[in-house]
Amino acid sequence: MQQSPYPPTPEPPLLEGLAPVVATHTRLLILGSFPSRISLERRQYYANPRNQLWTLLQALWPEQPLPHSHDYAGRCRWILDRGLGLWDVYARCRRVGSLDAAIRNAERNDLHRLDLPRLEAIAHNGAASHAQAARLAVNGLPVYRLPSTSPAHAAWSLARKIEAWREVFARHGLCT
Repeated sequence: MQQSPYPPTPEPPLLEGLAPVVATHTRLLILGSFPSRISLERRQYYANPRNQLWTLLQALWPEQPLPHSHDYAGRCRWILDRGLGLWDVYARCRRVGSLDAAIRNAERNDLHRLDLPRLEAIAHNGAASHAQAARLAVNGLPVYRLPSTSPAHAAWSLARKIEAWREVFARHGLCT
């Protein structure tokens, strides 16, 4: 067997995801796939300024201003006050960059360990998250696939994404 003249490619480090942003009154849990590189560095969900999640949520709840991006704790309280929670399908993985397609050796989060007695539904932020829906099913709750807010998902306009998200939120009484 001939040995390669090139040194082996080092395996990317194992990345650790973020803790869930939930409360006992969470009614709708939004699941992403895994935080972006920027989100991991800042230890904040959806920290990439090009990600549309916060803009989209502000459009769904225009009457109450979203706290500034420098006030992440305020943003977390803002979504929790509205019955929304955030987490990811993967607890840890190996990945170079931020693309879902680059995720390797992923370990799933255990949704069953969350104490969410008022949880009504789970909504996946994009296709990569939704691909794990069957493995993460919780007590027969409705599961939705929402268009991704990632800057890599430009196939839908922001207005079209807002309407898709509004439909799911309205179904659960989270917006009109």
